[in-house]
Amino acid sequence: MSRRGSIIVQNAWKAFASHDADRIAGVFTEDAEWIAPPGNATAVALETPSHMVGKKAIVRFLADDFPRLFVRDVSVTFHGIHADGPRVIVEETMTATLADGNHYANDYCLVFELRDGLVHRVREYMDTARGHRMISGRAPEQPSAPGHGGA
Repeated sequence: MSRRGSIIVQNAWKAFASHDADRIAGVFTEDAEWIAPPGNATAVALETPSHMVGKKAIVRFLADDFPRLFVRDVSVTFHGIHADGPRVIVEETMTATLADGNHYANDYCLVFELRDGLVHRVREYMDTARGHRMISGRAPEQPSAPGHGGA
């Protein structure tokens, strides 16, 4: 499955880049999940959940929401695709022009879990502080540690 898994994920990326809802839907299981860090800059800026459950939610995000923030020049440079059984790990850098005209660049690691030749779950990791600086111009506020609250 390793080589096949790698091909499935590469084809999924082509579908994502198309922003075509039907094409994107064709790569996910009905009960698919996409899990990103809570409060990540993309979810905050688009007011979307960081944990999407179900093919419809994921397709809506990739086809409709994502292009509202990352409006042009979206490019993904793959640094590695590592497959082992039903898991495929992708290391990449994404760059784009944001809706406000600013440049975006961030590194990602995504873990794809496949089932029956389709993407069943994606766990997305990125530099969340960098994402916030790129999208909003500032790092996210950090909650105070217990016992260290300010006045």
